[in-house]
Amino acid sequence: MTRFDFNARARLYLGRDRATALAQGAKTFRTAAEAIRFATEEAAPVSLHGALLVVGQEGYSGARIKALYASGNYPLRRKADLADQFS
Repeated sequence: MTRFDFNARARLYLGRDRATALAQGAKTFRTAAEAIRFATEEAAPVSLHGALLVVGQEGYSGARIKALYASGNYPLRRKADLADQFS
């Protein structure tokens, strides 16, 4: 498996299904890590059902987005990490 580039520019499509996500259009992010954080922490959970993260020529589904967020290689602090810091 190739190494995922969390620093690459990314486009994120969100929707309850793939057709809805594509019809609503993409939100562009400076980095894939920021797109993943937005999809996981800010977007409605149902919107991950049809999610598509596009980095370069590769597309990643909602399940893969969640896996990238949970990865030990994910470079940003997670919302839960920040909440624990102030508890």
